[in-house]
Amino acid sequence: MQVGSRQCVLNPQSGTADHADYVRRLMGARGFAVDETESKAHAIELGREAGRDGVSTLAVCGGDGTVNDVLRGVYEVGAVEEITLAVVPTGTANLLAGTVGIRGVDHGIEVADTGSVRGVDLGVAADHPFVVSAIAGLPADASTATSDALKERFGTLAFLLSGARETLAFDGLDIHVSTDGETVFDGSALSVLVGNARKFVEEGGQAAMEDGRFDVAVVEEMPPPTAVAEAVAHRLLARGTEGVTHLRAGSVTIESAEPITFSLDGELKRHDRLSLCVRPGALDLRVGKGYEPTP
Repeated sequence: MQVGSRQCVLNPQSGTADHADYVRRLMGARGFAVDETESKAHAIELGREAGRDGVSTLAVCGGDGTVNDVLRGVYEVGAVEEITLAVVPTGTANLLAGTVGIRGVDHGIEVADTGSVRGVDLGVAADHPFVVSAIAGLPADASTATSDALKERFGTLAFLLSGARETLAFDGLDIHVSTDGETVFDGSALSVLVGNARKFVEEGGQAAMEDGRFDVAVVEEMPPPTAVAEAVAHRLLARGTEGVTHLRAGSVTIESAEPITFSLDGELKRHDRLSLCVRPGALDLRVGKGYEPTP
């Protein structure tokens, strides 16, 4: 592939799995070479190849998981700051696409071709990049059991509905949380939510992606039913909800006596200590007109 070329990595199985021919035709007409993923490992490898080949604009057609896989490959070859990433949403929740003002497949293709480019923050945890969020605890465990229908309706807060059914069987986390080197929590909690593109408190859902800070929420206990209803209505946890601590920071470290499950944009990992940091403005991302640099 020539230096300066444009590539689209297409997951033909994402979402309803009926978009591949349509996307291939339209992206090809706009000068993108299109490669279909065959597996998760293949998506990562296509990201590596794009980074090594000097691709200028790399469009990812799929859901948030596919975006994370391809970005991981680009990151592994040290090419994140050399590539402009674009998202063509064909997954279920499509959280990143919605956050950056992309309304659907056709709009995503248009933005990939001619959309404005913003330098946005990139989260990194144990040398694993993420753009949307990192979740520790109950939501990460529940995410494996959360149906696609719930994810589509309620986005990142789908875990509240699945999690509410599983809380009695979940022992909680005995954790120590520090931000920017200072202890902010030490005790038992259900989860820690670290948002880069998404925030989990306040109405709106989009975090400031260019401020060099995470939006962090520590959930000490399952919110009462009224708070869950409000959260589902807005896809977030309301500020002031009892048992929820909210703060913003450029780095977060979560420690536990035993390994706990983390979800990094859907990628499940287990760690007894995980440090997360923001790389300010490290990722060039094509965005739609609905994107708010300072929400």
